[in-house]
This record gives sequence, structure tokens and C-alpha cells, in this order.
Amino acid sequence: MINLGKGVWTNEPATYEITDESVSITTQAGTDFWQRSYYGFRNDNAHALQTESADNFTFTVKASFDYQARFDQCGVVIYLDSDNWFKASIEYENEAFSRLGSVVTNLGYSDWATTDIPLPEHIWYRLNRRGPDFLIESSTDGKSFRQMRIFHLHKLGDTTVEMGQSDPPTPASTSVSFGLYACSPQDSSFTAVFSDMKLGPCQWLAHKA
Repeated sequence: MINLGKGVWTNEPATYEITDESVSITTQAGTDFWQRSYYGFRNDNAHALQTESADNFTFTVKASFDYQARFDQCGVVIYLDSDNWFKASIEYENEAFSRLGSVVTNLGYSDWATTDIPLPEHIWYRLNRRGPDFLIESSTDGKSFRQMRIFHLHKLGDTTVEMGQSDPPTPASTSVSFGLYACSPQDSSFTAVFSDMKLGPCQWLAHKA
């Protein structure tokens, strides 16, 4: 179990609660993370609560929510600075479907990879770090996880695999800030509850070249 009571806020919300078992965040209207791509705007005011690790790790958390308006979202985040970050969440679209997806922002430009799903009441995320590379997974039951994407954060350095090398380099000296986030890009507010948080050694096995 990981306790984020000593975590650091980026854009601290007006209303939140941290206990030994959970973190609840009530979003403020007009909050989001996005940088430039396609839409042109830059939003850097979502609520994020993070801890740090210089090691490879696996972070698992259950996110529960009751979205109120389009684009409401909550999930996991890696926030290095305004131009370099990652987020994964379900984003509310309409009563017919929502979007399970992730955004990777490198050097000030965001992407967005999604799949349309019926909106559940909760979901588990599992974030795995191996050096500057990451694997994000999701689960509807907290037991069986499915890959969402593998991604790289340029600010953390290079990944080089040479012929005959069994494992890629996994630097353990670069600290990474990661944790939870929630936001409401439109005129909305909802409460996200994060529970069942676990932090341990990386479960994502190194690739054999």
C-alpha cells in the first residue's frame, strides 16, 4: 500500500481528502492538461497529486468516479513539467460511450490515443516504469490487465538496445514524479476517489534483444 499523504500537488484543488486508504479529489471547472497539438490551446491546470521514485516500479490504483459533463476525467499521471508529461483516464463523452485513453506530451506537444467504451463506475490502472520507457495497462476487475500503450518520455533520456544485449539500460538515477490526477475542462465538477494503491518493483519484464 502506498500513502500519498506526503505527496506534492500540482494545481492543488480547493476540496480534497487524503486518508490511509484513499484520496478523493473534487475537480474545479475549466481544468485540464493539454499542449498545442491540433486544438492549438495550452491547458496546464489539472489537479495532480504525485510522489517520486528513481527506481523502476509498478504503480497500481483503482479510480472511481461519477462524471457530470463532457470531458470530465481522472486517472494516473506522470508530470515532469508543463511540456513533458503523461496521463491515462476515461474521458466522458456522452451517454452512449466514453473514451478510455492516454496522452503523451513530449517537448510541448500532446498526442491522444483512445478507444470507445461504455462508461463504468470504476477502473484500475497499472503504470510500469523501465528507465525512460513506460507501459500503461487497465483492468475492469483489478486482476486481469490489458495493455493500453508503451511510450517514451524524451526528457528522461534515451533507450538503446545493442545487438546481443539481453536487457535495455534501465537508469535508476533519474527521479520521476507520478501519481493521480483529475480535471473538468468544461463548466463542471465531480469527485474522483482513488483507492487500492500499490507501489512495488517493476512487473514489466525487460525485453530480450
